[in-house]
Amino acid sequence: MVEDRLRTREVEELLRALLALESADEAFSLLQDLCTVREIQEMASRLEVARLLAAGEHYNAIQEATGASATTISRVSKALNYGADGYRTVLDRLAGDERDRS
Repeated sequence: MVEDRLRTREVEELLRALLALESADEAFSLLQDLCTVREIQEMASRLEVARLLAAGEHYNAIQEATGASATTISRVSKALNYGADGYRTVLDRLAGDERDRS
């Protein structure tokens, strides 16, 4: 199973590091240190694609709105429908945060 091979000691330490962050500024600082600008932009784009897919938007509209390729949209869709529920968990929590602020 892929998860078994990916969940190494180093990955576990990364997860602990992410959970230790206390603010958006701290998270942004870590992302800047860990990732290239392009990697951060790509992750942000994939999350936006997931949000739009979950909202029922069509591929063409998502491609136009985000500039994401059909391949990226397809991969995100596959993860949303058959993945580990990471996107769904985050999207549900972000939606809950939005409702709480309203």
